[in-house]
Order: sequence, then C-alpha cells, then structure tokens
Amino acid sequence: MAAKGKVLIVGAGIAGLSTAWNLKRRGYDIEIFDQGPIPNPISSSWDEHRITRHAYGEFEGYAHLMPYAFKMWDKLWKDLGATHYEPTGATYFIHEETPWYHGTSTALSEMGIRYRDIPLSKAADRFPMFNLETVTRIVETDGAGVLFPYRIVRGLVNFLGAHGVTFHALHQVTALDAEKGTVTANGKTFSGDYVVIAAGAWADRLVPDLRRDAHASRQAVIFLAPPPELTEAWHEAGVMADLGDETSCYVLPPRRGMRLKIGDHVFTHRGDPDGDRRATDEDVARLMRVLPKVLRNYEGYQILERKACFYTVTEDEHFIQKPLGPKGWLISACSGHGFKLGALTGELAARAITGETPAAEITEIAAGRQRIKA
Repeated sequence: MAAKGKVLIVGAGIAGLSTAWNLKRRGYDIEIFDQGPIPNPISSSWDEHRITRHAYGEFEGYAHLMPYAFKMWDKLWKDLGATHYEPTGATYFIHEETPWYHGTSTALSEMGIRYRDIPLSKAADRFPMFNLETVTRIVETDGAGVLFPYRIVRGLVNFLGAHGVTFHALHQVTALDAEKGTVTANGKTFSGDYVVIAAGAWADRLVPDLRRDAHASRQAVIFLAPPPELTEAWHEAGVMADLGDETSCYVLPPRRGMRLKIGDHVFTHRGDPDGDRRATDEDVARLMRVLPKVLRNYEGYQILERKACFYTVTEDEHFIQKPLGPKGWLISACSGHGFKLGALTGELAARAITGETPAAEITEIAAGRQRIKA
C-alpha cells in the first residue's frame, strides 16, 4: 500500500517519537532527525521516571485531558508489547490553604477518580520518611503512578525502526522551509510533504518567534539512596508532592530498579541547553534547603547524583501546538508537565496534520483551553 505522504520530524524526544508513531499508524512515511544520538541522552525526555496523574490543581483543562492520555499510553503498551507504567497512586502534603484542592477535587469528582484525606493521626505510620510537623492536610488520589521514560523512548525507537521509519541521528537541522516542506541538516536538504518541529529546549533555534511565548529553563533534580531502615517504606510508596510554599517538591519512589528522585517545579527561566549538564551548587541550592525540611532523618540519606536538565516553559505553563506555514507544525509541549501527556501530544499533532481535526481546535486543546470532543 502506498504511503499517504512523508513527514519529516525534527526531535526524537517523546513528542517527536509519539507523533511519528501516531502518523505511522495512519499510513505515513516518517523520517526523524536529531542533533544527537537516538534516543538523545540530553533531551528533556531522557530520565529514569516521571509522574503521571489526574490531579492538576487549577489546571482543570489538563486534568480533563488525562483520561485520553492514559488511553493513548495503553495503545502504545500494546504496540510495544510491554507496559512501562506502574500505578502507585499519589499523595499530596498540604501546609496552608491552597486553591489546588478545590480545582483538583472538582475535576476528579467529575471524572470519577477517587480521592480521600489521610487522617493526620495515621500519617506518621503511613509516611515514616516524611517530616509532618507543619502538614495540615494529606490527600491521596487514584489515577496516578510512574512512567519510565528510558524504556518508553527506547521502545518507541525500536518499534518505529521495525516499521520502516528512517532515523537521521547526529543530524543537526539548521533550517526549515514550512512553505516547501523541507529541512536542512548537515548541509543537505531533505524534502517531505510536511515538517514537524518537536525539538524541545532547542525549538526556538528553528522557530525564533517561539521566544515570545516560551523559553528554555534549566532545572535540577537529585537522586538519593535512602537509609536502610526506610528502604522498604520507600519501595512501597507512591508518587508524592509537597505543596508548601517553602517546601514544594515532587518525589518519585525507587520503583523497577530506578532511584529515589526529588525535584521541584520552580522554574529558573534561564540557561543554555547546550551548556554543561553537571548540576552546580547554585542549581541545587533550593532543593538542598528543602530536603531537610521534607525528609525526616535527612542526614541518613546519601546523594547519588545531582542532575541538570532543560525544558521549555511558557508563562502560564500551557503547551504550544500550532501551524508553521502550509506544511509545518510546531510542538512545544513541556512546561514541566509534558511527558505524562506525551502519547496524546503525538495523537493531537497527527490529527492536525492529517486534517482529522481543525488545526485551531488542536491548538486550543493542547493549551488546556478546550476539551476533546467525545
């Protein structure tokens, strides 16, 4: 059967690979370009584990995208022949009044996702690793767990390669023509019927206008080895988030051979993604202040790695998907919460490119301003 067309995709992170997967399922020929190896170990998508959840606080538009995201992940697991997700539930530690609870409870109730308060009298036994002195409320939700990016992107690369996708590793794209459907990489011009820019923190190098709405942000995470007496508790823990003004952080437990990871959602709004990825003292300064406040017996933990990473952020944390001329499409879907929606991001892009859904509608859905029509 003849292909429906050829699509050139710049960027082999989750957005680019998911778009390739969704277009390949629709009968398109695909070529993928990345400036590094594929998968690229300095891409925003390269990590041990990431949180997925339905609880989204005031971002109710994204909460209502999550059931569709979970369905798309299930389709991907079927194609990959492996499930790179572990349901754990999520626990949120609240210290002061926050609009997060109202938005979350409203959306979860509407979607039929269970949530409950954990009595503070039982919290010390349930969470022996946490400092609970200033915690005033603990909320536990279903519909949450851990995604394993290393395995997901590798699985996608292997699947796509086995289904005829052409990879151009170590090909830095320096120009694109969204009128003609071409990209220039390593001094050579490649032609297609459509071009997708999914270049993560480097996207503005090819689409300078993106800088008006999004820019790269250097972020830090810390990997820890817990004290021996808490090893079992951590392995049984779900994903967690502290929502305090002075203690905000997220925590991923050491599941499926991955390490205990702690990061925060405080954007730096600075940095060059081509810079050194070794985390500096400045990079981790806030986390190092937070950890002793959040973790009980913090002195018993060992730091295994301090890591710097990059992703693009927008002012209100919305995703960008929009046309670039008649033969181009831009995906900038990150702002620190993009991976959990990765499989759906590619589906939305594919719907726009194939004309199944109007491009303007996809732009609004990706930005969390419009729900997907049933």
